[in-house]
Amino acid sequence: MSKLFFHRSETTFRSLFRELQQLWEEIGETALEMDKALSEIEQECLQVYRQKVEQVTHRRACLRQTLSDQEQQLASLFAVLGERPQIPHQNEKKPTSLRDRIAAISPELENLKQKKELRIQQFTEVKDQIEKIKAELYGSSMQSGTPEASANKDLSLSRLDEQYVELQALQKEKNERIHKVLDYVNELHELCSVLGIDFATMVDEIHPSLNDSNICLQMKSVSNETLGKLLAAAHSLSSEKIQRLKMLQSLAASLNDLWDLLETPLQEQSRFHHLNYQSSDVSSPGGLSSDTIEEVKAEVQRLEHLKASKLKELVLNKRLILEQICRQAHIEPDSSTAPEKTNALIDSGKMDASQLLANLEEQIVSAEEEAHNRKDILDRVDKWLAACEEQRWLEDYSADEKRFNATKGAHLNLKRAEKARIAVSKIPGLVDALMARTKAWEEEKGSCFLYDGSPLISMLDEYIFDRNEREEQKRRLRDQKKLQDQFLVEQECLYGSKPSPTKTNGAVQAARRPARPTTPSTPMRSMRLGMPDSPRVNGSRHCNFTRNS
Repeated sequence: MSKLFFHRSETTFRSLFRELQQLWEEIGETALEMDKALSEIEQECLQVYRQKVEQVTHRRACLRQTLSDQEQQLASLFAVLGERPQIPHQNEKKPTSLRDRIAAISPELENLKQKKELRIQQFTEVKDQIEKIKAELYGSSMQSGTPEASANKDLSLSRLDEQYVELQALQKEKNERIHKVLDYVNELHELCSVLGIDFATMVDEIHPSLNDSNICLQMKSVSNETLGKLLAAAHSLSSEKIQRLKMLQSLAASLNDLWDLLETPLQEQSRFHHLNYQSSDVSSPGGLSSDTIEEVKAEVQRLEHLKASKLKELVLNKRLILEQICRQAHIEPDSSTAPEKTNALIDSGKMDASQLLANLEEQIVSAEEEAHNRKDILDRVDKWLAACEEQRWLEDYSADEKRFNATKGAHLNLKRAEKARIAVSKIPGLVDALMARTKAWEEEKGSCFLYDGSPLISMLDEYIFDRNEREEQKRRLRDQKKLQDQFLVEQECLYGSKPSPTKTNGAVQAARRPARPTTPSTPMRSMRLGMPDSPRVNGSRHCNFTRNS
């Protein structure tokens, strides 16, 4: 093409040059002017060529820049998309001109641009779904604008696959959380039903979407905050359920014990038979509600009050039995179980009534054992006191001036008087034997033998002292009577007259009537008061179980 162009140019230049020479010759131009004109023409041609070359050079530079930009874009797109450039086949002609190379690159570049836009759209969709699920799971805010993968110039299929894998993992985690949330919600519903708590109010406080049955499962809140609140609520209600179950089981055990103790009728017990307190997992609605607990607690308190009143009666009966045994054994009962003290302990709750009953049972057994150990001495004391009572009766009978009158029952009194004299004659022996037995008992037991709170040895010492005084008084009265009789005889010898029968009889009767001795009233009085009447008991005759008999 260039040879043809130069051939044509040369033919045209020659024809034009010959025509110009002919014109100059006709005009008569000089050779110098002709050379000058040809030089100007040559300069103008060179200028035109030079301008054209510059234009083409600039155009070539633009094409090269365009080609370079396209190649860079192509390489960048390949890098971003993670693809390798296609190597042309050996048989294919490789384009040499810039236009051909640009024309060859442009379709592939457009194809890669479209692929990039599509890939960006895919990444955006995946990233939006990931951010949305993350926001649902972790509460993080969704990011807007260019996705992270695009910002990192990575739009490869491997990166897209990673995004899809992450999306699938998040969707799987979301589904798992949805099931977990549903499990927690169902658990809360059961716990609220058992505990009698309003389920809707509790769930609304955690998240409103959990209470709306019309919202699809995908719209339920599955965030960490929601799961944390659900877990905390479930744990709190489970702990509350365990505490209430223990409380109900404790109350029910107390209720059964009280029923058995108070022999409550089955009809009255039937009100609480619906309580499944023996099971470790109560699931009946309202089975552990506050109202149920309060109802059982109120029943237990009512029965406790009833039990307290009945136990007071039982304790009082046991105390009466103890006092009866102590009264028969003439010992003092333990003051710690006195009715006023036991009632105060039961009312204050400081001591269980069953423990009081056990203490009373022990005291009763102890009192019975002590009564058995004292029986021999007490029998002797009874004989002694009975003899003292007979002595008192005999003294009253002997002082009665009408005892020999023929009245109804006089012969019975005579027989009793004979028996009383026999019993009175045995009193010294009874006292001595009782004294010896009591001393032996005190040495064996190492304690003082008390009779109604008074030492028995002191009572016997006082009785012996009083008896000796009575004997001494009787002796003095006998001596006085002898002196009086002797004085009367002397008077009769001196004066030869007898005193008046009335005065003589009165004096004789006064002389014959001895002073009334001390009777069993003294020991009985000592026993009633808890101490001897005579101050001598507290002197040398005090209780001393180490003294020699």
